[in-house]
Amino acid sequence: MSIFNLSVKSYNELPEEQDAYIFGLFSDQGIPSEFKESHPNLAQQIELALDNGEFKAKLNQTLVLYSANCKIAKRFIAIGLGDSSKYTADFLRQVSATAAKNIIDLKITALTIEFMGEKYLNIEDAQALAEGLVLGSYRFLNYKKSEDEYTGIETVTVLSDSDIAPALNYGMSVSAGVALARDLGNHPSNIATPTYLADTAETIAKTGNMKLTVYEREDFEKMGFGGVQGVAQGSDVPPKFIIMEYMGGGDDAKTLGLVGKGLTFDSGGISIKPSAGMDEMKFDMLGGAAVLGIMSVVADIKPNLNIIAVVPATENMNGGEAYKPGDILTAYNGKTIEILNTDAEGRLILADGLAYITDKFELDGLVDFATLTGAVVVALGHRYSGIMTNNQDFADQLITVGEKSQDRVWQMPLDDEYAEDIKSKIADIKNTGAGREAGTIAAGAFLREFVKEGTAWCHVDIAGSGWLKKGRPYHPEGPTGAGVRLIMELIKSWE
Repeated sequence: MSIFNLSVKSYNELPEEQDAYIFGLFSDQGIPSEFKESHPNLAQQIELALDNGEFKAKLNQTLVLYSANCKIAKRFIAIGLGDSSKYTADFLRQVSATAAKNIIDLKITALTIEFMGEKYLNIEDAQALAEGLVLGSYRFLNYKKSEDEYTGIETVTVLSDSDIAPALNYGMSVSAGVALARDLGNHPSNIATPTYLADTAETIAKTGNMKLTVYEREDFEKMGFGGVQGVAQGSDVPPKFIIMEYMGGGDDAKTLGLVGKGLTFDSGGISIKPSAGMDEMKFDMLGGAAVLGIMSVVADIKPNLNIIAVVPATENMNGGEAYKPGDILTAYNGKTIEILNTDAEGRLILADGLAYITDKFELDGLVDFATLTGAVVVALGHRYSGIMTNNQDFADQLITVGEKSQDRVWQMPLDDEYAEDIKSKIADIKNTGAGREAGTIAAGAFLREFVKEGTAWCHVDIAGSGWLKKGRPYHPEGPTGAGVRLIMELIKSWE
């Protein structure tokens, strides 16, 4: 998607003849006196709507107003902010997203936006405002032919007397990373192949002065990537093992590791999935998409940290050489895995990614992202990502930044007893747990086997949070970009 131009002007520089002027109202505070004095006719219209109950200023409720002979704007759009006592920065993120959607519905290209008449925005609110505008205006139209010449929002002016330009730019950059992750997820699997992901990583690496290494199918046996090699056997599409190294912090800085599941299409393999909903399996690479989205933001803002990213990427298909139930694979760290279900493939490619990154790099923290289990959707729905950990302090950090960014995570247990569920009689471990019990946790217990001892690690299952069938204010139907804002908030806290 294209990102619009965004600028800040003080209230003394209020632009005239705007297509639209956006402002917010709290449901419990009424119309500010300053607004009444500046716009008496508009204030009367709002009062009538409030008195009649047609507009209650509930969160994300909108009211479009017109004022004849007004020099400021052709139309004014009031957006409800809800109860002021419950206000958070996420309310502003939602409201600005609602504003962007309304602007697009009206096919407007330029707008001015303020926040409830306050002249001074704080940094957190400014970042949330920018994020909401970008995320709310997201559209994926790459394959849709349209005779409509409207191309979306082009310019946004934010009114504030605060120095918020850096915060707005940061919010724009983070949101651009989310948009990239969404785009990667939205592309069909015949476009967003492992090669496409590797090409995207190359573009990001060049922008961010990163080292990029891509291992091919012919390298897997030599490297010991038995998990990726096994899953990739049934597909003619070339798999990739992508490694990105950003060393922007120097020798003394912390190093963060990221691993993302890049399963670009999942048929289930020999343990084939039902045909209903199989088109959605192009979303099985959203963990890898999140990692690439994060690295695109890193390339832009260049934080004072070191960040290593690994994306094992392949299809899981049913070709003549496809791996089978009963096979035994050997992962990078030498552990053997009995295959009981070829549809539990994501953990196999992550096993190589986790084992490799913790063997080759000294990490202060490691996070992996994957659309790994349907069980996490049963447990948490589509609002939280599930996390498991081997280090509570690190998990607490992710929980905290998740609440701040509203890219939220919910911790599930990972006691040693769960390791009993993945023991195999003929190999070190098996790739399924105890039937239908604790499927998400069994997957976490499996992955823990491939994290080098002493590395603080969190597994983030985004099978529910990664994509939606019904959109929300700043999340569209389809891929959400879950994980990008979460990790960017973690990076900010580590700098």
